[in-house]
Amino acid sequence: MKEATGATSCEISFGTLSSGAAVPFFHSHKANEENYIILSGAGKFQVDDNVFDVAEGSVIRVSTNCDRNLKCTSTEAMTYICIQAKEDSLGDYTMTDAEITERKSLL
Repeated sequence: MKEATGATSCEISFGTLSSGAAVPFFHSHKANEENYIILSGAGKFQVDDNVFDVAEGSVIRVSTNCDRNLKCTSTEAMTYICIQAKEDSLGDYTMTDAEITERKSLL
């Protein structure tokens, strides 16, 4: 999605694994953490040697220098979003970074 949105601060990707399928490789990042949001289905998530269940609504943060992978164990496909950004780069956010403006709504 980085190219589609022109994002300059993070990478957002969507993934789908069919029943019984796993990502075909483990990987880690040197500078970027990843946040996975499970949108549908269920499965197993592995970070280094720690394996745990995930399902619709699960949110998983994986820090740098950790191996990660996931597998769909539900009969339906597992769909997820992965958001990748530089670890420790978030400064202000939400209302500490936002300000209410007086723009007239055209909605």
